[in-house]
Amino acid sequence: MSYQVLARKWRPRRFAELVGQEHVVRALSNALESGRMHHAYLFTGTRGVGKTTIARIFAKSLNCERGQSANPCGECAVCTAVDAGRFVDLLEIDAASNTGVDDVREVIENAQYAPTRGRYKVYLVDEVHMLSKNAFNALLKTLEEPPPHVKFLLATTDPQKLPVTVLSRCLKFNLKRLLPAQIVAQMRHILDAEGIAFEADAIAELARAADGSLRDGLSLLDQAIAYGGGAVRAADVRAMLGSIAQGEVGALLEALAAGDGTALLAEAARIAGFSPDFAGVLDQLAGALHRIQLRQLVPGFHAEGEDADPVADALAARFAPEDVQLYYQMAATGRRDLNLAPDARTGFEMTLLRMLAFRPAEGGAAAPVASPGRSAGAAPAPAGGAGAAANGARTASAAPMPPSSPARERTATPPPAAPAPVPLAANGLPDWGELIAAAGLGGPLGELARHAALKSIEGDVMTLALRPEHEHFAAGSMIAQLERRVAAALGRAIRVRLIAATDVADTPAERAERVRSAEFAAAEQALNDDPVVQALQREFDARVVPQSIRPMDS
Repeated sequence: MSYQVLARKWRPRRFAELVGQEHVVRALSNALESGRMHHAYLFTGTRGVGKTTIARIFAKSLNCERGQSANPCGECAVCTAVDAGRFVDLLEIDAASNTGVDDVREVIENAQYAPTRGRYKVYLVDEVHMLSKNAFNALLKTLEEPPPHVKFLLATTDPQKLPVTVLSRCLKFNLKRLLPAQIVAQMRHILDAEGIAFEADAIAELARAADGSLRDGLSLLDQAIAYGGGAVRAADVRAMLGSIAQGEVGALLEALAAGDGTALLAEAARIAGFSPDFAGVLDQLAGALHRIQLRQLVPGFHAEGEDADPVADALAARFAPEDVQLYYQMAATGRRDLNLAPDARTGFEMTLLRMLAFRPAEGGAAAPVASPGRSAGAAPAPAGGAGAAANGARTASAAPMPPSSPARERTATPPPAAPAPVPLAANGLPDWGELIAAAGLGGPLGELARHAALKSIEGDVMTLALRPEHEHFAAGSMIAQLERRVAAALGRAIRVRLIAATDVADTPAERAERVRSAEFAAAEQALNDDPVVQALQREFDARVVPQSIRPMDS
């Protein structure tokens, strides 16, 4: 007997055997049991999720010799004929190869005749979006007023290409992409039943590579069994797919967190020795960064089907959340641009080097949050006193931020590094602009700080005022990050309290804008006073384009 591939051998023959499409099964089962059935159904979804399989089971349920139900017997002549693909009243049409109006006209003409063996004549049109415009027009009349013994089951991966007139005459079911955990469970079931040895990591790799398609996953499983000589092993699967172990990605991120370029390139060279698919490696890197970010911003959350990941847990404490976002974007962009690189390995290494180049420098303007063994220094500011208390008094227009705001008070433990001194402002408080620089506040966190004004420091509570139009900067975990950075700069624990105020003035952002405006005005004046420019204006009627002049430094 010839070998039958797993995707065909294990194709579901009853609704109960389907994986991951419970919402469709429930609707169709209820319709079959109640007898309230539509004349046309449209099944949409990516390849390999069960569109034509559901249509065949539905056709079997309609025509089973033991009665119409959601549970066809699977044993009668009709059920076995459908399973074997030779039931005369189930007409399967591949619209990809039968796109013309003549093909559809033949369907329409045959639809008028009663079924030969079953209760219903069922037309299953696969990839229906491939039909031509004329073919759709020819089909439309029959869809509007079909004979009572005809059911249309349409399947497509691209429903956007279907005419609205067709969509409006069908009941539409969107089939879901399968989760890796669902594909893993089905693979385990099949391998156990087939008596094939496997490693858990191996089928997890295959499930990820299946990209939501169970059929693709089973095809890859067939390939892995052949590659492994009758067993499914993780090393064989990675070699087959050109992927690498999660630990290899963790080693890359460890080197990046340490700022060790030598170790980073050594790991890249070691990975290249496996001859991997570098696009897939960047996908894995992006996936690891996603898991790290979840642990940072949504503690306790785990994606469905995700196993424990101690590497991601450890790395979450070593990267600043905003840096993880930056690295993720670089990984995604690097994957997209691989085909523009001289070769895939060069593109992969340049993506890693780009991450290293944009890694926040030690104590620099974009130093990461609470990285072990690293700190940005600044001297402790006065703990308040009468002057600070007077300056911290709220005006009538100031109000505490609402409880729903993420700006909640937290205590941060400063690192033990000795801070550098900050010159004080005239009001006796630390100069907020200098403190921002000393704390290394960059990116979105820097925007929050630069648009705020330091009102007071009383004990371990620092009060910042923010205009209502800038409150969006305080989203997510920004306040906790701000506390850690400022605590490191001041050399002591600090809690940040944000208040909404309409009288916020002289913020670092405003001061920077005044300096910038002055520089632009000076540059424009210098150009207008230049004798060469004046001569060009006289001789050639030249003019200076407004807003086109920039200071040299910008």
